[in-house]
Amino acid sequence: MWAGLRRGAAALAVAAVVVASACGAPPSGGGGGDDGDSYSALKGTPAPAAPDGRPLALVYRGPAACDGCPEAAHDMLEHDGFTVRYIGPDEETGFGPDALAGVALYVQPGGTSGQEVSTAWGLLKRDPSFSPELVRAYVRGGGRYLGLCMGGYLAGEEPGYGLLPGDSGQYIGSRDATVTDDRDHLVEVAWRGHPQRMYFQDGPYFDVDGPDVDVVARYTNDRAAAVVASYGAGRVAVSGPHPEAPADWYRDYGLPDESHTGLGLGEDLLHTLMGAPARPTS
Repeated sequence: MWAGLRRGAAALAVAAVVVASACGAPPSGGGGGDDGDSYSALKGTPAPAAPDGRPLALVYRGPAACDGCPEAAHDMLEHDGFTVRYIGPDEETGFGPDALAGVALYVQPGGTSGQEVSTAWGLLKRDPSFSPELVRAYVRGGGRYLGLCMGGYLAGEEPGYGLLPGDSGQYIGSRDATVTDDRDHLVEVAWRGHPQRMYFQDGPYFDVDGPDVDVVARYTNDRAAAVVASYGAGRVAVSGPHPEAPADWYRDYGLPDESHTGLGLGEDLLHTLMGAPARPTS
């Protein structure tokens, strides 16, 4: 099982062209996160491990990510027992043919507020060492991809990696959305059928279908908010809301602090991504 929450017990248990996405950074740009219990075991196929024996995750940090978003993802993953390194044009680890060798998980975090998906994709591709096929081949060969907000948009088609059995779309523009602007909000979702509130800033929904798709959470208009699906021999998890959001993101925008709940949901999403095969929903 995955380690427990930072504070308290764990919570419970588009076929459209995307023109804009926010997934913005908090004013403080903070990551948050404190030490938690260690990752104990993965079910299913053993994941590659870092030299310290823990599974190794690479988190993108570069111009296509917002200030504080890679750090928040880093802290969530480290809390749950990963060894975490950053990958990007100015990081010690850069993209290249062998960059993802021995990596258990690749994470594409949130992007800058108001940034169009096409802009983020263009900034990724501006790195001469980056190639979308590097990530596709990694996942297709058995790797894991976690996309948070902008990373969820980019898991879709044109522009994007094309890792989903379907596409991503802009939730605030969808019919009967409860959030209809790109400011920072709490959004209501049903996570495995149970009501939850999560930090949200212009994140996507997912229009997906297939025999190996687990819709983990839905918005109140029934659009998929968090999904785990197969891609080749690998797996993909995406979330429109931010389970990794630390307490200061809530505080900076005057929102009730749901960071402990978010981390519990993030733990569930990670366990589903890294563990047993996805459970299709009816």
